[in-house]
Amino acid sequence: MIQGEKELEKALRDKEGIHMEKAVAKGILLVQENAKSHCPVHDGELKRSIYIDVEAKEDSVEGICYTNKKYAPFVEFGTGPKGQENHEGISPDVTVAYTQSPWWIHESQIDREVAEKYHFFGIDTPKGRFYQCTGQPAKPFLYPALKDHEDEVMRIVREELMKQL
Repeated sequence: MIQGEKELEKALRDKEGIHMEKAVAKGILLVQENAKSHCPVHDGELKRSIYIDVEAKEDSVEGICYTNKKYAPFVEFGTGPKGQENHEGISPDVTVAYTQSPWWIHESQIDREVAEKYHFFGIDTPKGRFYQCTGQPAKPFLYPALKDHEDEVMRIVREELMKQL
């Protein structure tokens, strides 16, 4: 017999005094911290855009770590031939289609220093300077932040629930 078993069963049935959202929030906070610490940084915009949310549903509570930057998937999964060649660490549950042809970026869409940092080939035309891009390797930061810390997240959630009980 487990000491306090009846009280535990009642608390879990009634959910009185148990704030699952608080426990999940503590766990997902660890994921956010790790995502930020592994996020590639150019100007910090992507890193600053990593948020968390906790959603209580009918039968579950979900912790979500996300970014609202449209370019985040290109960083996480890589792009072009370079991304296809080097995408270690991305989620095995995601199928990525990489374009194989180089593409051109107009100078209005990229800072010159960024283009030079990545050694993009540039040409000058009457419509401005264009830089040729053949992609970038994957730099996963969201998926590993969760996957590499699953056990620790579960420990945090479990400890928080035990405190509440």
